[in-house]
Amino acid sequence: MALIRLYMTMSLDGYVAGPEDGPDAPMGIGGFRLFNWLDRRHDPGPSGQVYGEVLATRAVISGRRTYEHAGRWQGDHHDGVPVFVLTHEVPDGPPPGAVRYVTDVRECAERARAAAGDGVVMVHGAGAAQALLRAGELDELELHLVPVLLGQGRRLFEGLPAEHVELELLRRLATPRDEDPARQVTHLRYRVRRP
Repeated sequence: MALIRLYMTMSLDGYVAGPEDGPDAPMGIGGFRLFNWLDRRHDPGPSGQVYGEVLATRAVISGRRTYEHAGRWQGDHHDGVPVFVLTHEVPDGPPPGAVRYVTDVRECAERARAAAGDGVVMVHGAGAAQALLRAGELDELELHLVPVLLGQGRRLFEGLPAEHVELELLRRLATPRDEDPARQVTHLRYRVRRP
């Protein structure tokens, strides 16, 4: 069965976008700093390895807000994989490309797992991640931790209920210390421990 794994870049203070994000400024003020590590996506080091794993995912679950802010990825996230957009309301008209709108979080997870077969489903968006976590459908978190403090913006885990979620560290990859400070990142993969 496919794993559902969140892939999210965040600041040390837990922000995934800077303040005042929107369709015209998808990462908000200063938020694009979180993605400088992608400059090394074709290198043989940790960031290249992680980026290769991202491109090997077989389906995508995205929150509607993230999907819209990303320009809908022009209908194709990567290699034509199915994209399931978790939304409260399905818009009129047919979705572009391999995109499907889904309003129920469990149905969304089920459809994405079926599409991915024995592969990995990539999750994008704080809202989608929180919904999947609350529903018990999120299996792993791959967090790309960037050594910067944004101070304001959109937090990854803002608004979760006051209950403990236990995580198990599966992997830690870090850019070398001599790497350009603007491109430093630590890639952390956690498994969500089930009760």
